[in-house]
Formats: sequence, C-alpha cells, structure tokens
Amino acid sequence: MSESPIRCTIDLDAPGKHVGRLLVPRSSNTSGWASTTIPLVSVNAGDGPTALVVGGVHGDEPEGQVAALGLARELEERDVTGRVIVIPCLSPDASRAYTRLWPSGANLNRSFPGRPDGRPDEQLAHFLSTELFPRADVVDLHSGGRTALCLPWSEMHWLDDREQRRRMVAGMLAWLTDWCCVYIDVAGTGLLVGEAERQGKSVASTELGGGGHVTAEIHRLAASGLRNVLRHEGVLAGEVETHASLGRPEPTLLMATEVDDYVLAPESGLFETLVDLGQRVEPGEPVGRMHFLERPDRPAETIHARNGGVVCVVRAIATTEQGDNVVVTAREVDRKELE
Repeated sequence: MSESPIRCTIDLDAPGKHVGRLLVPRSSNTSGWASTTIPLVSVNAGDGPTALVVGGVHGDEPEGQVAALGLARELEERDVTGRVIVIPCLSPDASRAYTRLWPSGANLNRSFPGRPDGRPDEQLAHFLSTELFPRADVVDLHSGGRTALCLPWSEMHWLDDREQRRRMVAGMLAWLTDWCCVYIDVAGTGLLVGEAERQGKSVASTELGGGGHVTAEIHRLAASGLRNVLRHEGVLAGEVETHASLGRPEPTLLMATEVDDYVLAPESGLFETLVDLGQRVEPGEPVGRMHFLERPDRPAETIHARNGGVVCVVRAIATTEQGDNVVVTAREVDRKELE
C-alpha cells in the first residue's frame, strides 16, 4: 500500500483511455478539508513502454501545458503502442496566477524526491517519484517563463552512465529543435528531471522560448516535437522523423556546463541586454548593462561574458535584483563529444 497521502482517481494500469485526477490534500481559510485537483489522462494499449508527459511544473510556462492538453484530448488507444500518462499541468494554482512558484512560495522543481509527510509540493513530488517515475520514461516540457528568453531548445543533463546518456541524447534530438543544450543546475537541487535520471530513466526536456509570450511557431514546435519524442520512445505509433528526413540541417549542439556560463547581475537595477539569442560572443565581451533609477548621474554598469560561446538565454524583464541570471552562454560541440 502506498504511503502517499495523494489519491489518484483512476487505475493507471487499466486498459483504454481514462481521465482522472490527482487529489493533493490541502486546508485553507475557506475549507478545512479540501484537495488541490490535478487532472491527468492515461491511455493504455497494453504491452509496451510507458511515457509520462508533464507540463506546467512552473505556472508561467504555458507552452508545455498547451501541448500536453492537446495531446491528452486527441490521443486514443489506437494511437498508442504502450502507455502514455499525461499531466498537462502539475502546478495549476501557479498556472492560474501565471507565476513560476506556487502561491505558497514553493518551487515544485526544487521539491524532488519529496516526502509523504512534507508540504503539499513535497507530497506531490513524492507521488511522482514513487508512483509514476518507476513506471515510465519522462517527457518534461519547460520554457524560460516570464523572466527569461531561451533559444527554443531541447535539453539534458550530463550523465556519467554512458548508455543512459546515449539514450538521453537520442531523445533530445527527437524533439527536432534547431538547438540542443546540455546544462547544469545552478539554482539548487531537487529537479523533477534529476530524480527521474537518478532512477535510470530517459528524460526528454525542453526550454521552448519564454519571456511571457508564446508565438504560433513555438506552439507548433511543442506539439510536433512532443509527438515525435513519443514515437521515438516507442509509445506512439508512426514513423520517427529526423532533421535529415525533413530536409533540415542538423541542430546546433551546445554545452552550458560551467558555472561561469551563467552570468549573474552584479547589483540591482534595470537590465539592458546588449546581445541577441544565437549571437556568438568572446570572453570579456559586454553582454549587458545595469541602469540605476535612483542615480541618473551614475554611469551604467557594464556586464561582461565570462566564457565565450553562443548566447542561449537572455533575461526577459528589465527589473533585476543582484544575483539574478541575465545571460547564459554555451560552447558548441559535436555529437561524438556528448556520447
């Protein structure tokens, strides 16, 4: 019997398509006994692999939520060659508020592996870690949210296990993005993908733009890439597409695996970017300036790149606090270096 206090209203092992909910216990000033409701869909066609698709880990990242909702609506048992579990939005309260964090201030993507007796975010993380990750490989859709503009890329962590790393590289390429990036965690541990990777799973993740708006092109990329990844994972029927089969050039592979790739604001103020996404910069090159409303007589403070490479993230909002990330640079690599 599961020790999780979270209840799933459907049997995830039952054949066919089922729409249900995860019920996360909560108590508020208006209801002493209540649940936060997280919808999910399971489509089970029997024998075969399982993929877990999650969107909305952060509420201000709608790209993945929209793509996952479309998949959940359209997917039928005849389309599936194993099992697909879709949770379109793991943080519904944050999504409704269009904020990165939960109203409580919790960051679900720093809560894994979670605890059954912890805060609600920790309880939800524990449920995924113990009930869902053991069943499935994971597709986790992210973007830069309101605060960051990212190149539309698929991404992965660097893993020491070579076979797992090869599977992850293949999954990253299956997104069919023009950019692919290997990144590190510079804002703490507890990521959803980190726990899934620790369990030996193949994880296919993204950073599809951001900046508080979504273009039609990004929506198309999220929807088509998600389906191609599921075909690659062997859970969705159909031919796996590649850059070559589509007549497109191979993606640019990037590594942002050094702390100095992540440029932080030296002090608080208004950030002005001096670089564009995809631009190549040299070490020491100016990438931005900080301006100070209280000191119109003070010259702007120039911020320099520490490492050279491709600009893959630029801060999307001007108001900036000391220590906020303002630019990320990454070096170009070839596939042999990743595998």
